[in-house]
Amino acid sequence: MALQDVIDQLQDFDVQDIDWNRIGVWPVAARASCGVLLAVAIVVAGYFFVVKDLSMLEDKAVKKEQQLRSSFKIKAFQAANLDSYREQMIEMETSFGALVAQLPSDTEVPGLLEDIDEKGSESGLLISSITLRPEKAAEYYVELPISIQVSGTYHDLGSFVSGIASMPRIVTLHDYSVKKGNSSALLDMTILAKTYRYKGKK
Repeated sequence: MALQDVIDQLQDFDVQDIDWNRIGVWPVAARASCGVLLAVAIVVAGYFFVVKDLSMLEDKAVKKEQQLRSSFKIKAFQAANLDSYREQMIEMETSFGALVAQLPSDTEVPGLLEDIDEKGSESGLLISSITLRPEKAAEYYVELPISIQVSGTYHDLGSFVSGIASMPRIVTLHDYSVKKGNSSALLDMTILAKTYRYKGKK
């Protein structure tokens, strides 16, 4: 069929007179055009109803794969260094145990007060008072404040502070106040000592 015949058939084809029950007698050009339109419609519908959803699923799968790869790398690194982590854990537990051992228990507090009194006497200080204040609970430990009032020379005070710092139990010193005493050679010092008790230690 010549191209001109196809053009003539399309020009003579009236869309308003379409009989859908007699598609077989339509001109060849009309049937071909309808077939092309139908094919285009199927392709477009296939994209929106099938391909687009598959594309979204593919994007999700790609992201999931990236997450799994990252997780695998982290776990592979941890597995490769597992022995090292175990050694570090043992060292941390040992260090933690050593620190906890330096914290006094309830029954050791009176002995700690005696040690502080002894350090004061060894340093040549006159001890006015050593008073245990109310405990203060934190998340993992209990703070035990001890108020200390002593009198002595400058060097005696320094020796006392050094003695407290060298004690086997953990004792920290805070809020110290030094002023001239009644005697011109002596100084009065008020200091707050704090020791700590691990909460899990009964």
